[in-house]
Amino acid sequence: MTKIEFKNRKLNIKKLLSFGFIEQEDSFVYTCDIADGCMTLTVIVSSAGTIHTKIIDKDSGDEYILHLVSDAQGQFVGKVKTEYETVLEEISQKCFDSDVFKNEQTKRMIEFVRSTYGDELEFLWKKFDDNAVWRRKDSKKWYGVVLTVCKNKLGINSDEVVEIIDLRIKPEHMEEILSNENYYPGWHMNKKHWFTVILDDSVADEELFNHIKTSYEIANK
Repeated sequence: MTKIEFKNRKLNIKKLLSFGFIEQEDSFVYTCDIADGCMTLTVIVSSAGTIHTKIIDKDSGDEYILHLVSDAQGQFVGKVKTEYETVLEEISQKCFDSDVFKNEQTKRMIEFVRSTYGDELEFLWKKFDDNAVWRRKDSKKWYGVVLTVCKNKLGINSDEVVEIIDLRIKPEHMEEILSNENYYPGWHMNKKHWFTVILDDSVADEELFNHIKTSYEIANK
């Protein structure tokens, strides 16, 4: 049996059960056939989120491990490995929630967007897996960006790493909003249309909720 880890993912038991996992004592078990039905893949997830997998060869009853051998070659091994990884990726995306961002205010913003618009953060850049966006379902336009950056990127004399949010604003209101303390020109975005706030409670939640609503409306056009 092989232990694996989903980086920056947090178990969601409700989603796990909806996916087809069966609860067994303090674990959840999912099985499926792969490799044209020749193999059975079993995924076991503990209530703490620990993940183990096992592939059994149906003909011999033995555990199959060649998909884990880095230099193993052959069409069949490749097929098993590809299907194994596809199943695990689907489980990661559909049964686990993103747990990239650690700041409590960031989490509150994520929950506000989820409960208000039903949107989840989209992680578009594999190289920058701590950056994500919200986009409208209808216009497909971004209305929020959550990123992890050093404060010095915002013109602050500090190497501290913080979580920030970029939101849209109408250009005619930019000067006014930047005159407020703890507001910055949009990091890595068009500074005529976006502004930035550090998610460290320096700006109140309700204030940010209102900015998110405004940004969402602007992204409709």
